[in-house]
Amino acid sequence: MVASFRKRLLLVHLAVILAIVACTALAGYWGLSRAVHGQLDAALLALAETEMAMLPAAPRQPVQVHEVAPGLAPPSLTRLDRLVQIIDGEGRVLARSRNLEAAQLPASAALLARLAAGETVFETLPKFGEEPLRMISIPVPSSGSRLAVQVAGSLDDTNHVLAAATVLFGAMALALLAAVGLAGEMLTRRVLGAIDDVVDQAHSIGEASLHQRLPHPGTQDEIGRLVDTLNAMLDRLEHGYDAQRRFTADASHELRSPLSRLRTEIEITLRRPRESPEYVDALASCLDEVQRLTTLVEELLMLTRLDVGQERNAVETIELNPLVRAAAQRLEKPAAQRGIRIVFDDSVAVHARVAAGPVDLVLANLLDNAVKFSPPGTSISVHVARDGAHAIVGVADAGPGIGVEDLPHLFERFYRGAQARAGEAPGFGLGLALSQAIVHAYGGSIEARNRPQGGALFLMRLPALD
Repeated sequence: MVASFRKRLLLVHLAVILAIVACTALAGYWGLSRAVHGQLDAALLALAETEMAMLPAAPRQPVQVHEVAPGLAPPSLTRLDRLVQIIDGEGRVLARSRNLEAAQLPASAALLARLAAGETVFETLPKFGEEPLRMISIPVPSSGSRLAVQVAGSLDDTNHVLAAATVLFGAMALALLAAVGLAGEMLTRRVLGAIDDVVDQAHSIGEASLHQRLPHPGTQDEIGRLVDTLNAMLDRLEHGYDAQRRFTADASHELRSPLSRLRTEIEITLRRPRESPEYVDALASCLDEVQRLTTLVEELLMLTRLDVGQERNAVETIELNPLVRAAAQRLEKPAAQRGIRIVFDDSVAVHARVAAGPVDLVLANLLDNAVKFSPPGTSISVHVARDGAHAIVGVADAGPGIGVEDLPHLFERFYRGAQARAGEAPGFGLGLALSQAIVHAYGGSIEARNRPQGGALFLMRLPALD
């Protein structure tokens, strides 16, 4: 594909250069042609004006072309190839230069009419004699009888100059085209060589070598920016692949644990006949494990749907105060059993543009975590506020807080802090990850921090109603 692109790029490059060279050559040829013809026209006009100035002032004096008599002086080189003729208003020849002999410069009716109107006329005579001629016809002002002076010169030298210029411009164009084409080929090969290196390296990167990066050309041009972009994409792919592997491993572990407990419970129960109460206890224990499995699978399914954008409910305008109050009331009884009090501050009514069901699930997760990690005899503070374009829900506890090493990973899937891993709090480590995915799906954010007076604070920001 790169080779084909190189060929197409080279063809386009050559076509552009050829067009530029052709335009330049044509412009140079046209300018030279105008200059050469302009010089010839100026010379003919000067000779015609000189001849006109030497005409007799009296109308009855003889009209003649002023030439040097043969043998009296060297010939005038400026007049060797000039044909001079003087005509009247009817086109009759009154005088002519010796080199015209019996020939006559043409004077058509259209030319006579233009001369009578006082116009100076330039013409090209392609078939006069053996060579093409350029002729000027100029009327003589203030003459009793209308006279005109005609001067013609050969175009043969001019055509030879233009022919030589054509060959010269053609050779220069071919040389320039070859030089620029060679330079373009070298530049194209150099530029696309860097792309070849990138392609070769990209082919060698697989699942097991996502840590490798594409070679940078060392420049900040288009190729350099492309390599930077691709390397940044590889960073995201590596991070996503590592997260997927960790997720798969953690999910397998979390699913295996309750399944192992179920299998052990059933095997122990079936080892020997038992009384009905024992079977009831075994089935109740199995039901608890099935419930844990169901919860885990439902949370995994919801996370997957959120990742692909399928779990987002319709957005509506809701008042957060009653929603937060209801979530707090549902946990008042479990909290009271541990000697924990929930304090709710809803002095300011706040409205947000979200879906009530998913936000209620996030509130339940945050409050449940606060109850799990709060020591007996403490209180949990819940408040609702407005901060610019965001509605804020804060949940603060008086527990041990969040470990410094746990803060960066708190919202990762299946991540559990030191206390949770020690068995002090049940769960799978999906609650905060699920909460963050829900809040992000509705354009909000969620963050965790430690309070200066002790305990953890979770802040949920949601788009507020304007």
